[in-house]
Amino acid sequence: MKALVLSGGKGTRLRPLTFTLAKQLIPVANKPILGYVLDQIAETAIREVGLIIAPDTGQYVKEYIKDGSEWGFKVTYIPQEPLGLAHAVKTAETFLREDSFLMCLGDNLQGQGIKHLVKRFEQEKLDALILLKEVEDPTKFGVAVLNEKREVTKLVEKPQKPPSNLAIVGTYLFSNKVHQAIDRIKPSWRGELEITDALQEMINMGLDVKAEVLESWWLDTGKKDDILSANAKILDEYVKKDVKGDVSDSSLEGRIRVAVGAKINNSTVRGPCVIGKNTLVQDSFIGPYTSIGDDAQIINSTVEYCVILEKALIRDVNRLEESLIGKNAKITKSHKTGAIKLHVGDYSEAEI
Repeated sequence: MKALVLSGGKGTRLRPLTFTLAKQLIPVANKPILGYVLDQIAETAIREVGLIIAPDTGQYVKEYIKDGSEWGFKVTYIPQEPLGLAHAVKTAETFLREDSFLMCLGDNLQGQGIKHLVKRFEQEKLDALILLKEVEDPTKFGVAVLNEKREVTKLVEKPQKPPSNLAIVGTYLFSNKVHQAIDRIKPSWRGELEITDALQEMINMGLDVKAEVLESWWLDTGKKDDILSANAKILDEYVKKDVKGDVSDSSLEGRIRVAVGAKINNSTVRGPCVIGKNTLVQDSFIGPYTSIGDDAQIINSTVEYCVILEKALIRDVNRLEESLIGKNAKITKSHKTGAIKLHVGDYSEAEI
């Protein structure tokens, strides 16, 4: 079995940050989202991984993953214009050949591993196994209908009148018969080859398509608020107190990870949060659910529930909250302000 990880797309809902960064590489708890996806694949026996990348941001994905040896993978990079998930499978057909495969979206996070899904798919000799999650608003997702045997009977992409509340999570397992199904479908009204249409065609062909409902959490990190929620969830579940930097005249409360070379002076830091290598926190308050990247500077400021990327500068800001700040960005104050919320791209500068 192989794996196909989708790390392309334009990331339009996260611009301007995604003009200079693949959306799958935006960090939560100072680690790219894509890294968490690869970690879960590495827990399985799969060792051949195809990476779907976009022409404009693929180089950044390559710089992060390199040859895949960090995860024990043999990696093949596959450029694709964003024309749908089923189109991505079609583009990767030469890599996949006749093998069954696991397909993951590189910007989706979930609270449980996928090793058991791979095992079930192989043991039951299925043609497709999809992961579902109950959601409050199914109109935003592809939706599945199940019978009493947990077999998938119908799939609809972003329905106005949802037939169920079971959204399709970005984790799929397919036999090689999915290629026949994709060859039979046509682009949707969006001009894309939809994976929901391919799955529906597999059902129409009489193939064995089943589902499993995710009991844990799931986050599709397509927007700023989704990134902040994912950051909070990861900090909550995985961060333990680990202080390796220098701390002087400061108060550290709760679960805080401070990397080597970081300096915290005359400040209060309240976890859960992470502070990257060689970062300076001076005369500041860092509130819960904040991640600060390497080589950043937080000076005379209050920061809470934020994701701040490497080499950013926050200075003299009374209160910065619920914000996503890009690499090398500078946020400074010229006049007294109240709380502010920002989504600032790489190399930007804002005076408040």
